[in-house]
Amino acid sequence: MPSASGTFSPNTSFDADVGSLVELVEGIARVTAPNSGPYTFTGTNTFLVGVDRLVVIDPGPADSRHLRALLKAIDGRPVEAILLTHTHRDHSGLARRLRRKTGAPIWSNGPHRLYREAGRLERLLLSRSCDFKLIPDEVLAEGSTLEIDGITLTAMPTPGHCANHFAFSVAGSPYLFIGDHVMGWSSTVVAPPDGNMADYLQSLENVIVSPFTYYLPAHGGPIPEGRKYARQLLAHRLDRNQQVLDGVADGARTVSALVRRIYQGLAPALRPAAAKTVEAHLDYLVARGELDVQRGPLGARYRAL
Repeated sequence: MPSASGTFSPNTSFDADVGSLVELVEGIARVTAPNSGPYTFTGTNTFLVGVDRLVVIDPGPADSRHLRALLKAIDGRPVEAILLTHTHRDHSGLARRLRRKTGAPIWSNGPHRLYREAGRLERLLLSRSCDFKLIPDEVLAEGSTLEIDGITLTAMPTPGHCANHFAFSVAGSPYLFIGDHVMGWSSTVVAPPDGNMADYLQSLENVIVSPFTYYLPAHGGPIPEGRKYARQLLAHRLDRNQQVLDGVADGARTVSALVRRIYQGLAPALRPAAAKTVEAHLDYLVARGELDVQRGPLGARYRAL
C-alpha cells in the first residue's frame, strides 16, 4: 500500500463562476452547473476538451439553464463524444438532451449497477440519484482512448464511489479528470449498496501510483498536488476504519451510535451520508474479519472479534 500520511485538509475557497466558460489551459475548459448543495458543493463541473472539436466530460444535471450554458460554450463546434465519469444524475442527467442537440454518442462504463441488492428503502433513495436507465452508445473499458485535437484521453477505472466510476487521463500531461473519486472540498461519499469501501480504497491506491498529479474533480476546484491529497484522503479513510473499530469496542454497536460518536456536531442534512459512509466502513471491516455482524428486525449490531 502507498504511504497514507498527512493531515486531510479540504479546500472550500473555490469560485465556480457558475454558467460561464472558464478556460483552464489550452484545450481544457470548465462550465459549472447551477446545482449547488450539501453533496455537490458549488455545482457539477462539466469539462470541454479540445479546440476546434470537443469532447464533453460529465454534462451534469438535467437543467435547462446548464444546457443553454453548454451550447453557448460549445458555440457550434462538433462534439465527438459525451464522456461520463459515472452515472449519478448530477453528472449524467443532461446526457440524453445534449446527445440530441449535438449528435454526439454517450460513452460510459455501462449502465449503472449496484454492489449488492438494495433494500426497499434503499431503492427509493437510489432512484433519486442513480441513472439506472441510461444506456451508453459506447462502453468504456480500462485503457479505452479517445483523441481530440491532438489530446488523448485514456479511461482509468476508479470504482468505489459507485461501481462504474472512471477517471480520464490526458496523455503527456499531469491532468486527470477524476470525477467524484477525489474532491478537494470534501471527502467522497461511499454509500452501500451503490458504493464499496474496499474498491474505493484500492482505487485511491491506484491513482496515487499513477503518473498524473493535477486532478480536475467534478465538484470544486482543481487539486494541483493530487497524489499528495489522495494520500491524505487515504489516511483519513484508514483513520476512520480505526475510529469505527474503537467505537464498536467501546460499545457503539449500531450505525446510528457510531455516527453520534464519530461525527459530533455534524449538520443534520449530512447525517444520512455519514451513516452510509459508516456502513461502508463496517462492511469493509466485517469482510476483513475484524468485526462480526448480527442482523435482526431492528437493524444490524456489530461486535469486535
